[in-house]
Amino acid sequence: MPAPALDLAAIRSFENLELLARQLVDGFITGLHQSPYHGFSVEFSEHRLYNPGESTRHMDWKVFARTDKLFVKRYEEETNLRAHLLLDVSPSMYYPAPGHDKLKFSVLAAAALTTLLQRQRDAVGLVTFGEQIELQTPVRSTTAHRHTLLLTLQQLLERPAPAAGTRRPATATDVAGVLHTIAQQIPKRSLVIVFSDMLGRGAQEQEAALAALQHLRHQHHEVLLFHILDRATESNFDFQDRPYIFEDAETGEEVRLQPSQVREQYRVAMQRFEEDLALRCGQLKIDFVPVDVREPFAKVLYAYLVKRGKAQ
Repeated sequence: MPAPALDLAAIRSFENLELLARQLVDGFITGLHQSPYHGFSVEFSEHRLYNPGESTRHMDWKVFARTDKLFVKRYEEETNLRAHLLLDVSPSMYYPAPGHDKLKFSVLAAAALTTLLQRQRDAVGLVTFGEQIELQTPVRSTTAHRHTLLLTLQQLLERPAPAAGTRRPATATDVAGVLHTIAQQIPKRSLVIVFSDMLGRGAQEQEAALAALQHLRHQHHEVLLFHILDRATESNFDFQDRPYIFEDAETGEEVRLQPSQVREQYRVAMQRFEEDLALRCGQLKIDFVPVDVREPFAKVLYAYLVKRGKAQ
């Protein structure tokens, strides 16, 4: 599937995030039309694929004549979806470097999803969180609301990263607390999309986050977790073999070492962490999507479309 490849650093050359998000979505939809996935089109909000055995009463024969595929007309009450975008803005999301960090990747992906949701007449809301919820917007489907969300995301792009060497509290990111709060606040069945690196301070904190995700599922919400990492360094520990000072992005603590001293042990531990997270999400029926900030954004958009199909 052709995918628009945008350098994260290029975002700085765009004064308008809305324009960039629209460009990304348009390119993605064009790629879908050129791929085998013809069921996903610019007519998302008007049609859905025909399921064998169901009534042909609402079949769109004109679309069948053009595409040789069976689509059923979808009515307004069938298309409306409520989506909550949860964006981790904690210090670790500013890794690895300005212009290429996990937060900017997540912001652009969230902006593209907001644009796609509004085109489908679906309602969307935004939550940003670190130690606690920083911002929570209403969930609406209007054009004016989309403008407000994109302006908020634009401001996140311009927010400076925490200064290096700054000591921060040991309880930096409370993913679990935020998810529990959101689960209690959402009144209707919704699609909850989380952008986070899920990096905490140990097994206990990770277990708490998984329990909070389970809370969302218990409330009958669909959950899509984008696990955002810089895979080269955070998974593979791909650093030159020379002395480094490594800083904990959440606490500011520092350790001096040479990568070759710990590379293999680090890779094993990180692989275990990612596999366990994926396994537990699978057990909870949560869509877990590992995302590399060096990959095209189309992976995020396509994962959303697949999840949206399940949430209907």
